[in-house]
Parts: sequence; structure tokens; C-alpha cells
Amino acid sequence: MTDFTYQTVLSSLGEGGVRTITLNRPQSLNAMNRQLIDDVARAFQEANGDPATRAIILTGAGKAFCAGDDRREHVHPETEEEARDLVQAIQRATHAITLGAKPVVGAINGWAVGGGFEWAINCDFPIWAKSAQGFFPEVSLNLFVTGAVTSLLPALVGLNKAREMLFFGDRYGADELQKIGLAWKTVEDEALMETARQTARRLADLPTRSVRAMKRVLNTAAMPDMHRALHLETDATVAGFMDPETTRLLSDF
Repeated sequence: MTDFTYQTVLSSLGEGGVRTITLNRPQSLNAMNRQLIDDVARAFQEANGDPATRAIILTGAGKAFCAGDDRREHVHPETEEEARDLVQAIQRATHAITLGAKPVVGAINGWAVGGGFEWAINCDFPIWAKSAQGFFPEVSLNLFVTGAVTSLLPALVGLNKAREMLFFGDRYGADELQKIGLAWKTVEDEALMETARQTARRLADLPTRSVRAMKRVLNTAAMPDMHRALHLETDATVAGFMDPETTRLLSDF
């Protein structure tokens, strides 16, 4: 069995070709620093390229899935080049999750905030623990979302609900997220990982070629503007980082 090693992510291959990728900064509620962003992209790129991996589970260690940007380690980009480098790193992670060859089961525990909420939405089969919650704080911080959610979210919940979620940044519980079509399934907290493993094993037992084709064609047909969304999100987020008002709001957050 092939295990890959990263500073902030655990990646282990279990029985039947099911790989579990775990965000592993529990002391920070798995908040996103640059190392975590880069590790997630690498972990998914290597999992997608690993012949022994047939399905992937994405989850978070400890009490949260991912609590968004790590405010304690946030280094505000000083130049447009630095900002673009950071945002493109975030988009590489989404590209590897959403457009990678292997099906991804999300096991969403605790908080999924901002970029963490985006990673939850990037999963093909997002399973949410009953106590989990998600929201987008970006607009209130004079920033913009990434993760192709400007394409994914309207496709999943409709344009009006997507506007509500992105503009107002309200908090949503797992049951409501299932009701609107954003959570594929909700389960009691203690059943989360076993349900994710059962789902991943079902996917892993299917023929690899047809699974890969189905994921690719579904995403391309349902969200034909995903690549364009990633590009437009990158430009909008870079512009937000360069606005002095953003620096003030982030320092108060």
C-alpha cells in the first residue's frame, strides 16, 4: 500500500483502493495556511496519479473540517504577483479535487468555512455530519470566493440561493445544506467516517475507466464554465487583496 507524506496532510491507502486524505492541523481547526494549500494540491495530484488508489475520502482531523483562512498565520500579499501566486495555489487544489480522475467522498465534520466550505463543495459525494456547519465570509472581508464555487454553487442550489449564500455569508447547518442540494447526505456524527468508507468502497468497486469518464463528462456537461470561473475568481480575489480596505477588514476580523 502506498502512503504519501506531507507536512499538514495525512494520506493513507486502505483496503480496496480507498485512500483517505486528512487535513491535519487540528490545533488550528485545520485552517488554511500556505503549506496546507500546497499539501492538499500535491496530495490529490499524487492520489489521482496512483494506480492503487481507486477512490478518495477527504476529511479533517479533530473538531473541524477546515475553518477557512488561518488568521494567525495570514501574510497579506504585498504585490499583485504575490497575491496571484497564492490564489493560483488555492485554485490548483480545487482543480486536483474537482477535475482529477478519482471520485472524491467528502466527510465533513465541524466547521467548513470559506476555502474549507469550497473544498467540501468540490467533493463529488459530500457527506456532512449532523453538527457540521458552513458559510462564506469572503464578501464581508472585501474578498472573493475561489474553488470554482461561482460555477458549482449555482449548478447545485440555483442562482438565487447561491446569491444569498455568497453575498450575505449566513451560516448553514448540515440538514439545510442537504435540503438545498449541497450536502449529498447527512449522518449522525459518530457514523460519518464509516458512511464515507462504505461510499468510497462502492465507488472503488466500480470499473475505473467508466468512473473516470463519468466524473469528467458530468462535470464538463453540468458546469461547462468551470475553467472560466476559476480564472475570473482568481482575478477578482487578487483585486480584493490589493484593495487597502481589505487589509483593514482582515486586521479587524
